[in-house]
Amino acid sequence: MLKIAVLVSGGGTNLQALIDAQNNGVLSSGKIAHVISSREDAYALKRAEEAGIPSAVAKNEDEILPVLAEVRPDIIVLAGYMKILSAEFIDTVKVPIVNVHPSLIPSFCGKGYYGLKVHEVVLKAGVKVTGATVHYVNEIPDGGEIIAQKAVDVLPNDTPEVLQRRVMEQAEWVLLPQSVEEVCRKMKPHVFPEPHKYAGRGIIVGMTPSGGKMLAYFIMGRSATSKARRFERSGNNLVIKLTKEDKDFDPSLILYTPLKILDDSVIVTNGDQTDIIYNALRYGGTFEGALRTRTYEPDAPHYTPRISAIMTPSGYRQSILKRDGRYFYEYDYIPGKGRLIHTYNHDVKPGEVLPSFTGEPREVNIIDDVEEFAGTLWSDLGEDYRVALYVRYYDGENFRDKLYNTQEAN
Repeated sequence: MLKIAVLVSGGGTNLQALIDAQNNGVLSSGKIAHVISSREDAYALKRAEEAGIPSAVAKNEDEILPVLAEVRPDIIVLAGYMKILSAEFIDTVKVPIVNVHPSLIPSFCGKGYYGLKVHEVVLKAGVKVTGATVHYVNEIPDGGEIIAQKAVDVLPNDTPEVLQRRVMEQAEWVLLPQSVEEVCRKMKPHVFPEPHKYAGRGIIVGMTPSGGKMLAYFIMGRSATSKARRFERSGNNLVIKLTKEDKDFDPSLILYTPLKILDDSVIVTNGDQTDIIYNALRYGGTFEGALRTRTYEPDAPHYTPRISAIMTPSGYRQSILKRDGRYFYEYDYIPGKGRLIHTYNHDVKPGEVLPSFTGEPREVNIIDDVEEFAGTLWSDLGEDYRVALYVRYYDGENFRDKLYNTQEAN
């Protein structure tokens, strides 16, 4: 779940709209982690307290930054925040900042246009339609990219107060939660931009934003036999078990140990090369040397590539063995980043040959929440072919993990 920090200055009606949206499921991709007010007497602080949300008073940017450093939000939302943020502040926080403005930008916006003043100017101008705009914040007041807008009619007998209330009810309180959800949903670390039709088997290795090493391994299947598998933990290792026996099928290519640990190295592969690498390292060999004794799988006509990875304290390496050669890749750990390699590029019609993965392992974004990352990846794999997924996050020598299986154990 992405963490949201909300900056406020007054009554907090837009904050309340976000809280209500969070409670009713409209806002589900992010969660309000902290409320920061520029004023001690802001009623928004009371709203945060009643909702059980931590809060703080920070009267200027220098006081806000330490709070944000502790909260580490993924997104900042200005909900009635009455100060203009500096370019230096925006550059320092390095996360998206979203604001709601009570007019249809580019009309009635910019420096000096805030609160009731906007509606006073709207009525003086005699326009028939106003509304609200949610936009990204940049160094220009109300000048950032527009995310969404919603129009509201201006009625003949409107006063600034009446119009302000209508704009809030019909536009701001509706548009802001929807827009924040849209931004959060787009920010979530989707490994695939949409559910993948068929990636085969895949390995991700990388580092969380907070500096912990991580790995993920998944399998997908098209046949009933391939789908009749599940992951099970075996000590610190991971094994594959059949959920349904098939006496007429050779399981040697689908039953193996995907993950094994040797000293401070973690080995992850899609086949029996796990044991080949493990035994080579035990007797002074290397990851690359072990894989040079192996080839792609003999499952004509697809000839499934063998993919492998090894995590060490100083970095990680990945490999893919295909019909056209053996490929090796070496990476340093980068906080918040990982690399994905999988066996097939996409699905094909029955009778056609599955195309092997091409190119360098793809960079993917990693977040600190193992359950959120695993859940998103599981969703990205789609319901048609996903079989099992295992994700492990390391905290020093300890780890947290998450396991998904489509089928129950026998």
